[in-house]
Formats: sequence, structure tokens, C-alpha cells
Amino acid sequence: MQKLFILIIATSLLGACSQRPNDAVVSAATPTETAQQFIDRVNTEYKDWWRELNAAGWLRATYINEDSGVVEALANERYAAWHTAKVREAMRYDGQDLEPGTRRALELLKGGALMVAPDDDAKRKELSTILTDLGGMYGAGRYCRSADDCLDGNELELRMQQSKDYDELLEYWVGWREIAKPMRAKYERFVELSNEGAKEFGSADLGELWRKKYDMSPQEFDAETARLWEQVKPLYDELHCHVRAKLGEHYGVDKVPQDGPIPAHLLGNMWAQEWGFIYDLMEPYPGVSDLDVDAALKAKNYSPQEMVRSAEDFYVSLGMERLPDSFWERSQFSKPADRDVVCHASAWNLDGEDDLRIKMCIKQTYDELRVIYHELGHNYYQRAYNQQPMLFRDGANGGFHEAIGDAVTLSMTPEYLAEVGLVTSAAQSEQAMINRQMQQALDKIAFLPFGKLIDEWRWRVFAGDVTPENYNQAWWDLRLKYQGVAPPVPRSEADFDPGAKYHVPGNVSYTRYFMARILQFQFQRALCEAAGFEGPLNECSIYGSKEAGAKLTAMLETGASVPWQDTLEKLTGTRETDASAIIDYFAPLMVYLKEQNADRSCGW
Repeated sequence: MQKLFILIIATSLLGACSQRPNDAVVSAATPTETAQQFIDRVNTEYKDWWRELNAAGWLRATYINEDSGVVEALANERYAAWHTAKVREAMRYDGQDLEPGTRRALELLKGGALMVAPDDDAKRKELSTILTDLGGMYGAGRYCRSADDCLDGNELELRMQQSKDYDELLEYWVGWREIAKPMRAKYERFVELSNEGAKEFGSADLGELWRKKYDMSPQEFDAETARLWEQVKPLYDELHCHVRAKLGEHYGVDKVPQDGPIPAHLLGNMWAQEWGFIYDLMEPYPGVSDLDVDAALKAKNYSPQEMVRSAEDFYVSLGMERLPDSFWERSQFSKPADRDVVCHASAWNLDGEDDLRIKMCIKQTYDELRVIYHELGHNYYQRAYNQQPMLFRDGANGGFHEAIGDAVTLSMTPEYLAEVGLVTSAAQSEQAMINRQMQQALDKIAFLPFGKLIDEWRWRVFAGDVTPENYNQAWWDLRLKYQGVAPPVPRSEADFDPGAKYHVPGNVSYTRYFMARILQFQFQRALCEAAGFEGPLNECSIYGSKEAGAKLTAMLETGASVPWQDTLEKLTGTRETDASAIIDYFAPLMVYLKEQNADRSCGW
């Protein structure tokens, strides 16, 4: 993921300025500068803010303690005052006939925030503190069996990936969710305060404000995500039916009923968001051309830095420059032994120009390697648009930013892995191809409903349709509706299970990931055409294609300077998001799943 701060314009990060909260008083008088002069001034001030907020956020994420929390909260509080003032100034240009670029910059300034504070010093301070606290509570979260036997989130995730013991998985699943219970009251107050700020900015609630950044009305965007979900739902339904049947064979149909949802702790992931770690139970043709990248990484003893170099080499093969020396000096590649950190992978640009970094706790696994390729996609996107004015230094929309690295991982084909020495053979029989598609689908297809429902829950919370009295029930209602999963033990409103997912206490938009899972295949199809590839989409790798790299770079350099539909058209030739590429990509697997499910009762 690209790191997103909680008090930000669009999805970019900021730096240092001497302005204090009481400087935010704005006159309602007629502006004394043109709209473009105002935007030029905002861009200059925005660049100053960029570094400070990033530095404070990086410190907090890589050194969690009371002092770093104070530093981040104060930086966010001061920035919130500046941002509130600038949005109010921007509103004075409403109704004027402006150049498209000026109008777009004003709209990004007004409508792109993930969170806006009320125009009140005390409330702004309270909101900043709440969000810093929530992030710290997640990052420092532990499940403790006893005082001297505690597991952090990273360790629990690893154990969930490795275990196939029903009761052990249940213990970890329940244990991690204990960290979220104390978040409930803080999150409730966060909703109240951020909605108050959103109303001051002309939106009904924070969820409406989030959706405005997609260059369409909230209603149009809701319809767009619903349309895309309907395109991919048949493939998900077939996958769900097959996975449930296989889990029933392994755990017993008493534990996995074949006419209901799947227990949420059995899917190899703490949140049942991606299911790749149960591939050993799902493998269609056991042992056929197993791409054991994990074994190669361990046998060659790849260091975290060497794994990152592998990803960098891919982007360089497309004609892009190597990452700066500072990237290697300042990134967090491993979990420090002496302090708490946020291990959740993220990519950063701390100065808006070339201070690129990633933050991870890298392990020697193929899954981690793919995450690295993904994160570097953010870094190369950040570098590509760093010549744009500050307000345009962002992705065309959040989904684009996530989709770049995801599209690159699609090129990690057996042929590519063999070429770079991570597997010994690229042989791809039809059975081997189905195996690989199953591996990919357990992550990419299984994720789609989860990617959609996170923000749908939040939008309902922000709108007041979901109240604090039914936070948890509404969460599980959506998970049942979209994913067909259910909690393995009864849950109540004493629980706050949404808080056990980083992006909720971290206040990071999630629809971007749903959109990215669609866009990456659409991007891949266009890039493969640019590379001159002829053959099934699932066999294409753009590794080494300067033609594909040039077309990709041209799109990345646009940043947020034009509506995302224009940017999409630049690469793909169409202005509409289309899930047909993902259906085409997984067509062989769909045939296999339908055959397997022929005599099963699907649905839940």
C-alpha cells in the first residue's frame, strides 16, 4: 500500500511549515488573488508541509512510543488547521469560470481528504490525538497467553498462515481481536468529529467526501463498484463453493457445513481476505510443476535487501532508473529487535521528490516477494509524477496507485521466475497452469468482496445508517453478504472486529484495493499488447519490454493532473473500468471450477 496520512489532501503526504492553528482564521471577503495565484501559493506551502508530516508519520510507524505519538499528533493537528483554512479560502472561487487545471486543483484541495477536522482548535487536537492513539494501539497490539508469552500481529499472521489445526487457528483469531475492543469508543468519537469536519466542507458525511475524489458523484461511484462486482461475482461464487468443499474434506463437514458460510479463521489469513496460504489443501493437481519460490529464497539465503533488488531489477528492465541510494539507507526492511514498529507494508515518498522508502518486516517467502514488487510500484509511481505541481503528485485515483505494482506481479510468470533463477523450470503443462491459476485466484479473486465491503461498512457508519449500537453486527452482515464467511464463535457489540483490520484504525481507504484488483488486469492486457505479446493473457510477462515500460511511464507521469478516465484512456484506449480482463485471465480456472462444482450445492 501507499502510505496515506490521516489529515491529508488527496492521498499524498506533506512536510514542514511554521504556521500555527490560530493562523487558520480566514476572512470571508472577496479574494485578493486569482484562483491560479491561490493554487500556486497552496502548492508552495503544501510542499513545506509534506516533509514534516511524513517525517512524523515515519517516526511513529518505525518507533512506536509515547514521544513519537506526541510528535505525530502535534504535526497532524497543526496541518489540520492549515488545511481547514485553505479549503475555506478555496470555496471563495466557487462559481468562477476557471481553467480546467485550476478547477481540478481546487477540487482536489477541497474534496480529496481522507479526514477533515472541524474548525475548532480543541476538536482538531482531540481528533488528531484519537487517530494517533488508534494507530498506536494497532501497531503495539499483542495477544498474550501469559505475561511472558505474547505474540504481536506479525507473528500471529505467520502462525495463521502455517497452521491447519482448527482449535489453534481459533485461538489466534479470537486473541488478535481482543486488541480492537478498546478502540470502539475512540472510533465512535472519530466518526462524530470527522463527520462534523466533512459537513463544514460541504459534504453530508466523511464517506461522501471520500467518494468525491473518484471524479464522479458518490451515487455514480456506488453504481460503478456494484457493476464491477457483478462482473466478477460468478467467478468468486465458483471459487467459494470449491474452497468450502475442500475445507469440509479437511476439517469435517461438522465444522464446515456445506450449505452455509465458511468459518472465517480457516482461510489462511487473519481476516480471510486472501486465501493463498491454504493452497496446499486446494491444489488441483498435486505436485505438478510446483513453483516453490520459498525454497529457492531460503536455499540461496536471500536477504531482505536482495529480495528488494529483485523487484527493482524488474522495473529497471522496463527502462526505469534504479532507486536512489537514500532508499537503501533509510527504508525499514526488517523488524527491529529493540522496539515496536508497524510491520504492515507501505511505500513512502518523504519529500515529494526522491526520498523514496518502503517499510516492511520482510520474510523469505514468495508472498513477501510479491508484496515487495507491489510496494515498489508505488515508489516508481511517486517518482514518475514528481515533476507535477504538488497537488497533482498523486495517482489518478487510489486504485491506480495500488494497481501498478499488482499488474507487475502478474508478470512474475514461471518463465520470468526461471529467468531470474527463482525456479528451476518454466515448464507449463495444462495441469501446471491450472495449479498456478488456483494459487493466484486464492489471493486475487478471494480478495474482491473483502476489498469492497470494508469501505461500504465505513460509508454506512459515516452516514449514520450503522450506529455504534450495531457496529459489529453490521460488519458481519456485510461479510456474510459478500464473502460468505462467518465468525467461528459468537460475536457481540462488546467486540469491535473492524478495528482488528489495520486500515480501519489507520483510516486508510480500502475501495482503492478493490478497484486495483480490477484495474491491474486491464493494465496488464494493455501492457502486453504494447510488448507485442501474443497468447493467453495469463502467460504474459512484460519483463524486459522497453515498449511496455514507455507506455506505463507515460501514464504514471500524468499523476492526478487530469480525471482518472483520461489517464486510463492513455494506457488502455478506453475510459471505462472493465473487469472483462480478469475474467479472460482466469477463463481456464473457471472451466475447472465449474467441473468440480457440478454435483455440489453452491451458495450460502
